[in-house]
Amino acid sequence: MDIKKYLLIATVFLAPVFLRAQPQREKKLQPEANTSFIDHGPASPYSTTRGTVTAIDGNGRNVVLSWLFDVRGGYALLMVDAATGKSEVFPMPFNPGGDCPFSSIFSSKGRFYTLFNGNFAEFDPRKRAFTFHHKTAPQMAMGMTEDDKGRIWAVTYPNSGIICYDPATGTFTDYGYVHKENWAQYQRYLAVDDQGWVYFALGNTNSQLIAFNPVSKQVNQLLQPSERKRGTAYLYRNKNGKVYGQGLADKDGTWYELYNGAAKSIGTGHQPDEKPMITGSQALRHMSFPDGTKITQLDLIEKVMTTEDTRSGKKNTVHFDYPSEGSWVMGVGTSPDQRSLIGGGSFPMRQFNYTVSEDKWSTRAALGQYNALTTSGQNVFFGSYPSGDLVMWDTKKPFKTQSTDPNDDNPRVLLKCSPVIHRPHRVLVRPDGKTVVLGGTPQYGYTGGGLLFYDITTNKHVLLTDEDVEKDQSTMSLANIAGGKVLGGTTVTPGTGGEQKARLALLYIIDPVSKKVEWKEPVIPGVRSYTDLTTRKDGKVYGIADRRIFFLFDPATKKVVYQKDMFKDYGYAVGEQSPRVFINGKQDDLYILFEHAITKVDHPSGEIRLVAKTPQAIRAGGSFLKDRLYFICGSHLFSYRL
Repeated sequence: MDIKKYLLIATVFLAPVFLRAQPQREKKLQPEANTSFIDHGPASPYSTTRGTVTAIDGNGRNVVLSWLFDVRGGYALLMVDAATGKSEVFPMPFNPGGDCPFSSIFSSKGRFYTLFNGNFAEFDPRKRAFTFHHKTAPQMAMGMTEDDKGRIWAVTYPNSGIICYDPATGTFTDYGYVHKENWAQYQRYLAVDDQGWVYFALGNTNSQLIAFNPVSKQVNQLLQPSERKRGTAYLYRNKNGKVYGQGLADKDGTWYELYNGAAKSIGTGHQPDEKPMITGSQALRHMSFPDGTKITQLDLIEKVMTTEDTRSGKKNTVHFDYPSEGSWVMGVGTSPDQRSLIGGGSFPMRQFNYTVSEDKWSTRAALGQYNALTTSGQNVFFGSYPSGDLVMWDTKKPFKTQSTDPNDDNPRVLLKCSPVIHRPHRVLVRPDGKTVVLGGTPQYGYTGGGLLFYDITTNKHVLLTDEDVEKDQSTMSLANIAGGKVLGGTTVTPGTGGEQKARLALLYIIDPVSKKVEWKEPVIPGVRSYTDLTTRKDGKVYGIADRRIFFLFDPATKKVVYQKDMFKDYGYAVGEQSPRVFINGKQDDLYILFEHAITKVDHPSGEIRLVAKTPQAIRAGGSFLKDRLYFICGSHLFSYRL
């Protein structure tokens, strides 16, 4: 048995790379009284699946069930007839609130379940309807299972809440939170033994196996401190009625027999005999029908599905449809030729291009989630999640993918930085045009992130850890400053599911030649994250801290010479994983994007004045092109005429 099949499956499913015309987009002026704002439509008008299974409907027909996810969250269930392609979309019986499925289960009774945004739901394909819904303690299921009595169980992020639903009686029980840590818990595996004890495996900061008795409410922590590891523990339900687990999933590692609330070490070499169950993470794909037909293609970009009869080999391809508000967009930038707005959509991972003069959109598959971007000459550099990839795209060369040598691809991954950098927050090109700097938070369960220096002319690189910059912190923002140095701003936020250890974020100055930090200081009391930095022509640096404090920093004196909390006037500055708060306009003009306002900096006084209130909340920044500011509202590209 290959233990890897039980590991968390990567959620990035990339469609084949191709350039395609976008669906027709309606241009809107928002609001009608102010034509300075234009809605250019969704940048990536697609949804993705957060779990797909095959089922039989009430008429005995093969259907596919798939949770749909777009910028709104998990907004609906898609049901497609495998023979005809006829599709139906069933809105969730609650507001998704931006949340979405991270686990689901298709039960032995043929019903599909999930839990997110504090809501549990049951869908019955035979009745073509959601047949049960109940609120729960926050937030979303990370693991789900079915016990021997047909009851559905779930364990939830971030505080290990336990729920149980009995379809036979309609009884729903919320046991609340049963295990506490000082970090957000991920519980990817859940099982119930034949004695009724519930077990779950958690991570990522420190693995643990937990046993819970639903009758007595007793909770047992089964791993001793010395047995806990960074990462996620693993367990499964065996056909013999017992549960077996590991401190970390490892085919050569120590196994524990979990039964009646206790754990017994059984050494290595255990051969799992798993009780069949259709459940998993957001990557769940159960693609075989009871009659032997299987799905060989399910493409939500082209909206096409292919099935194959495994007995005859006959294939059937159908087209289906579904509504979408478009996917999550991390931010936009201006192309090197100053003709287009470029960026990346997330889930599905798409690279988009909007040519302004032609009012034309195109998309193609991206190399992950493009968190951060910057340009230099003809090149675009992306910081991509997951794996902390530094990606380079030469815009003067044709797109090329799946080459025999990946170095011949365009765009291509220059370096993978995980676990030191897993979720990029900033990418910066030095004035020499050849040195690229990448910063961000680390792998799941880790605390401090690193800093990459990459020379594109030699492909040589240095990847610093948090120990080299500031222990237990990560770089959130970067700016070039006088003297050939780089100014960085940190965040105390750990990697996803990690433990926060630092209290105060800081600014630091690093020499890109020696790679040594020459100075660092928490210059503003109480700040947890330096959101964005940009350099003035006179060498001063403007910054935003904690998305609300505007400040002016003098690198020569290493002092903050001006600061003001802007929250009362304008609320929070725009966010996202690589906030593009500052936008350089014509000459020395500098604009700041807040969630509900566009503002401009008055250089002589340092004051910020209102340019315009926005018709919709700005979610991500931001770039300037041809007298217009561009930014993201929801999934849509908006612009404002200056």
